[in-house]
Amino acid sequence: MTRLASGKVRQEFSETINRVAYGRERIILHRRGKSLAALIPVEDLALLEALEDRLDVEEAERILAEAKVKRAKPIPWERAKKRLGL
Repeated sequence: MTRLASGKVRQEFSETINRVAYGRERIILHRRGKSLAALIPVEDLALLEALEDRLDVEEAERILAEAKVKRAKPIPWERAKKRLGL
């Protein structure tokens, strides 16, 4: 994976974006040697979000299964929102 200084990216912003968007390159931005952020193609972001969604579903299913085994009574959505201050 390519590492670029944030100052260099600022100077060559259009070229850097093109490398990511069209060359499907992943670039780590750093400042003084410390990694700050990553530029990734939008397709990679979509995959990452799909993986996160899948993990969320798996965790929710696990929690629901545990609650079922413990015969826990579910909290109604309206009460949960109120507890969370939503």
